[in-house]
Amino acid sequence: MRVSNLYRDGRTIISMEFFPPRNEDAEKNFGPLIEKLSALKPDYMTMTFGAGGSTRDGSYRSVKEIMIEKKQPAAAYLTGYGLGPEEITAVLDKYKELGVETIFVIRGDRPKGEDFTPHPESFSYASELIAFIKKRYDFTLGCAGYPEGHIEAESPAKDIEYLKRKVDKGAEYIVTQYFYDNRYFFDYVAKCRNIGITAPIIPGIMPVYTVKLTQMLSRVCGSAITDELQNRLDAADPEDKDAVLNLGIDFACEQCRGLLKEGVPGLHFYTMNRSKSTSEIISRLRAENLL
Repeated sequence: MRVSNLYRDGRTIISMEFFPPRNEDAEKNFGPLIEKLSALKPDYMTMTFGAGGSTRDGSYRSVKEIMIEKKQPAAAYLTGYGLGPEEITAVLDKYKELGVETIFVIRGDRPKGEDFTPHPESFSYASELIAFIKKRYDFTLGCAGYPEGHIEAESPAKDIEYLKRKVDKGAEYIVTQYFYDNRYFFDYVAKCRNIGITAPIIPGIMPVYTVKLTQMLSRVCGSAITDELQNRLDAADPEDKDAVLNLGIDFACEQCRGLLKEGVPGLHFYTMNRSKSTSEIISRLRAENLL
């Protein structure tokens, strides 16, 4: 399954992101989670790859489970930070043997709280990793975009220059970091087009799951909690988990309606390995004939 081909047929492509189960209980729940969301018939699923290759085995097993056991189209992440060329090649060879055709490439960050020494030949930028893969493999490659600018970028404009470099080196589609104001996305796309980026740009959707998680992710990812969303969060009881979850579903549905109205090529859901929010959002949008 080559993701770039999906975005050429003119319909709205639905994709979902997961991370490898982190413990035995999560492992038991992963299969049923995939089965439940598979019933929504997404166009493809993606599996993350931990910083410094920390989840390389778990990522591989999870991709295999999605593709072979659950028979769902899948793309695999590759996070290159800290890994040497031989390690990257070993990971890619296993995915190739499994039948993976699309790799989503990100630089990744240093593993937090760990005594980690990166390989001396580790790639410093995602564009370098993309170029390395493109010369050696026939994978379709995707990359990340940041509507509010990468948290480490000198400026949003410079960050878009880096994105163009990734596309020029071989990335064929872009999935963005999540955002809570659609204007960030539309402005970002316009700026990307203005400097010659023509690849499909797919908005990432992160529903509010809990107040604490939303606040933490905002700090880590640099995605602003807008005044409108903050007002809704302030009006909710953070201990009322169902109320907060439903608030997140409602807000994400509003976001998706606005994005679909403007003809985005797809919606990419950051599921956080949970099913209810993504399932409810997609079901509502389909009931409204928006998908």
